[in-house]
Amino acid sequence: MKISLQNWIILGILALTWGSSFILIKQGLVSFTPYQVGSLRLCFAGGILAIWGIPNLIKLPRKIIPYVALAGFTGNFVPMFLFPIAQTKVSSSMAGILDSLVPLFILLFGATIFKVKGTQNQILGAVIGFVGAVILIGSDGLTGENSFWHCMIIVFATALYGLNSLILTKYLNDIPSFQLSSSLFTIWLLPSILILLFSGFPTEFIGSSEQWQSLGYIAILGLVGTATAMILYYKLIQSTGPIFSSMVTYLMPIVSVFWGFIVGEKITWLHIVGFLLILSGVYLTQKPDKNKIEIQ
Repeated sequence: MKISLQNWIILGILALTWGSSFILIKQGLVSFTPYQVGSLRLCFAGGILAIWGIPNLIKLPRKIIPYVALAGFTGNFVPMFLFPIAQTKVSSSMAGILDSLVPLFILLFGATIFKVKGTQNQILGAVIGFVGAVILIGSDGLTGENSFWHCMIIVFATALYGLNSLILTKYLNDIPSFQLSSSLFTIWLLPSILILLFSGFPTEFIGSSEQWQSLGYIAILGLVGTATAMILYYKLIQSTGPIFSSMVTYLMPIVSVFWGFIVGEKITWLHIVGFLLILSGVYLTQKPDKNKIEIQ
């Protein structure tokens, strides 16, 4: 498949916006709890998209609505909470690097759930990527700046992203990206509002300058890094498939590590080694084109 210039541009935009999302989450956590950060992010994204999402949802065939809800659950709703929870004890640069595991989970779930046969390079790439993740997660021990168990929360979130990409490709590939994005965010808007209300936000928000600043970062995260980015991502998946679209994970860690360096986060040589192994593994999973993966 020939990749158009437009798709490459979308890939670059996604890398910049999603690569910056981890530092924005950190800034949101300065004033709010992980559940407040996650629900606010979803409320900002869902609140604006619901304007179009309600009529778009009505237009969808009933038989695919469960898949739309499942795509929203795995690719948006749950990960939006998992990342803030994890980043209470994981640096933004580490979070961005671990997010590069997504293509490996696409391969894993493609083989085990969707019955997609993997090539030798893909299997080797998965093994190398796994070794890189082990080195990366274990580099700080069980405690410290990057807690082992909190790193595993991010790994779980990336697994959900991988599953989400395959669900979109198999069941929702014919739905226009804007209609799909607005519909799935609308479905999960009410649960997000309820979580925000029960998180203590209405009583804890006193309008301090620090809270307003954190809220501004979350608004950018929700409107740009979530609503707009998801529309572009679903368009990219539908145009190129899950493998090319997952290549955004090549570029995101570069952006997240840059922001981590700017704010003074600790980055060791083991982080770099683990990162390079993961990227090498991801590269192998996507080579060569002649053994193209198809989801049946």
